[in-house]
Amino acid sequence: MATARPRAGSKGRTAAKGAAPAVPPLSEGEVDELYRRLAAARPDPRSELSFTDPYTLLVAVVLSAQATDASVNRATRPLFAEAATPAAMVALGEERVRQAIRTIGLFNTKAKNVIALSRALIARHDGVVPREREALQALPGVGRKSANVVLNVAFGEPTIAVDTHVFRVANRTGLAPGATPEAVEAGLLARTPQRWLHNAHHWLILHGRYICLARRPRCPDCVIRDVCHYPVKTQGADLAAPAAGSV
Repeated sequence: MATARPRAGSKGRTAAKGAAPAVPPLSEGEVDELYRRLAAARPDPRSELSFTDPYTLLVAVVLSAQATDASVNRATRPLFAEAATPAAMVALGEERVRQAIRTIGLFNTKAKNVIALSRALIARHDGVVPREREALQALPGVGRKSANVVLNVAFGEPTIAVDTHVFRVANRTGLAPGATPEAVEAGLLARTPQRWLHNAHHWLILHGRYICLARRPRCPDCVIRDVCHYPVKTQGADLAAPAAGSV
């Protein structure tokens, strides 16, 4: 559900990009203060994907791999107007789904997965999105990260989906350093205080998306800049001109 996500088979590249330079872990007190400030800045964080129920969320999350939430929302608005249930999606058919999402990257594969997961929901779960991780990950196109998003957003489970934004923030700040998304997820679950766990996923994604940018983090605007252990913080003058190739 985030704009940038680790690509399949790209764990090594993600780790190298997010983990350099290495920083020491935050203390327990610093971890709590980091979340306290993120919570104060965004007291009611929400997913930026548009959805109405667990099924439309699941479809949106599957479509959001390597795509921006905004681009997914533009595609799903007319798609969900026609098909907002597994049965309606199967009846719509793969070709019409493909046409509806053709502006999103990997739309051919994603159209196949949306139809296949819709059929699987009907065959295995009476058309209802399961709230068990194993059942979710058994659906076509649904990996651990996507399952974590659905479990957290649709069902309120205290999961943390690690996309490239969360991976970068966790490593750059010292919140939960790790060489792989799985290691970062385990570190976040172990180090995040219970009272912050439910919304941690949203706070970290949104912080990475809008403040802790990959090429040129907006450190002067960062509410956790004095808690963060990142040693190469940007200054105001660093942000005056765009970095070459930045987005």
